[in-house]
Amino acid sequence: MKARLLAALAGVAALGLAAAAMPAQAQSAPVLAGDHGNHAAPGPLPGGYSNLVVIYEENHSFDNLYGSWGRVGPDVVDGAQQPAVTQVAQDGTAYRCLPQTDVNLESPPLPNTCQDASHGVTASSFTNGAFVIDDFIKREDTTCPRPGQSAPNGVLKGAGLEGGCTRDQVHRFYQEQYQIDGGKQDRYVTGSDATGLTMGRYDTKALPIYQYLHSPHAPNYVVADRFFQAAFGGSFLNHQWLVAARSPLDTSHGALLAKNSVLDSNGMVNKYPLYTPTGPFADGALTRKCAAGDDPKVAACGDYAVNTVQPSSRPAGGGAKIPLIDDTAFPNIGDELSAAGVSWNWYAGGWDQAASGHPGKTFQFHHQPLNYFANYAEGAPGRSHLQDQTKFEAAAENGTLPQVSFVKPYGTENEHPGYASEHEGSDALVHLVKTITAGPQGRQTLIIVTYDEFGGSYDHVAPPKVDAWGPGTRIPALVLSAGMKHSGVSHEVYDTTSILATIEHSFGLAPLSTRDASVHDLGPAVAIGGRHVDNGH
Repeated sequence: MKARLLAALAGVAALGLAAAAMPAQAQSAPVLAGDHGNHAAPGPLPGGYSNLVVIYEENHSFDNLYGSWGRVGPDVVDGAQQPAVTQVAQDGTAYRCLPQTDVNLESPPLPNTCQDASHGVTASSFTNGAFVIDDFIKREDTTCPRPGQSAPNGVLKGAGLEGGCTRDQVHRFYQEQYQIDGGKQDRYVTGSDATGLTMGRYDTKALPIYQYLHSPHAPNYVVADRFFQAAFGGSFLNHQWLVAARSPLDTSHGALLAKNSVLDSNGMVNKYPLYTPTGPFADGALTRKCAAGDDPKVAACGDYAVNTVQPSSRPAGGGAKIPLIDDTAFPNIGDELSAAGVSWNWYAGGWDQAASGHPGKTFQFHHQPLNYFANYAEGAPGRSHLQDQTKFEAAAENGTLPQVSFVKPYGTENEHPGYASEHEGSDALVHLVKTITAGPQGRQTLIIVTYDEFGGSYDHVAPPKVDAWGPGTRIPALVLSAGMKHSGVSHEVYDTTSILATIEHSFGLAPLSTRDASVHDLGPAVAIGGRHVDNGH
């Protein structure tokens, strides 16, 4: 894997802070003995696990990545067996053909087999429905950009690096709401700069993570097929919801260049190949300005940062920023874990290089959510909790993992369309899982694998309607462990803040907002997997 070379608010609470701590998770699962014959005390996590590792991957909807998972034990994953929802144009009429803007999916080079003159599609190889990306762009195809190379519409086969990359797709706060269309799931194509690519799916069974989990001696796992991204939009916002369950506020009111969005009559903020704005629009980093009578906590208006902005602490990229978030008023899960004496760290691929002023070309500054908080800025007391992924792997191998670990892979290993190869990213994920499960703490460690957001790709399952922030599109999620007894499927409804709820319920911490106070924790999924009993023999 080429990226292995790189391994060596002040905010008003959008949903309010709940005051009371929630009770610790009740433990009913059997106790697991240690890996070396020494009986381990039951841990506080669901199932009696002692350690939790959250691996946070990038930008895929459930259908896009796990849609053809199929049967797991006696149950079946709610995948993409049925025909995809018919996608409609801005005027509500159904497309006959889907245009493509990825250079490897356009016609030509692919043959022109479909025309749709009424929607301006004169040449396409794709009818209105889902398609398998692997049929057109294979893992071995040289379609990946060189690190740092800009390729908005993808890299033509033969001109890039091996890996089978596609182009990137828009994944922003207002665009996703338009695409979901109130749960109809029928405007992913129209609301995207990538048009027909939104309907692409990978062959799930060809993914390295699928093949690994179905190989001899692999750990058992549970697929959560009703797991949704916490907030509409992209990576920046969903990383914030992973650690704080809220959208941060730009207390500078745009003085650091973040601008408010302006919505047309359809709630859209930009022009795309198949969408023409109906009036003034602006695709800003902040929510729209509040109108008379709006309550920002309900309407998601004002100066909440919802699209990518940079932190005011290094390492940071160029462009709009927001002031550091005041942890004393609006804490995050790290603050609460530290206050409770629970050991934890956030581990990021390429962090040491970035923190020293030499970030790798695909290091993503906005994937480091705690760096936006005052307590984790340079010189602040919490800074020591931000560590390099190499230290995580060493701790997993040595049996010195903290009780809670968040792992954020480096850019070219995080599966993000556009700059990363899906299959090479999945290889890196398998490496991480193997490192954890083979370590001395492997059988007492619960692993959660999920993705920050949908990356612009279609999913057929409508998200629940909870509040003005989300949840958004369904995303892949697995819980697994070397100590898990069964594989299965959890159909419970979860979102990203279910990870917070799991931690909070386990360690007796207060919820950070009304969302993590009310969402289901991942206990039901862990219970489906069960727990091995090791008698020390």
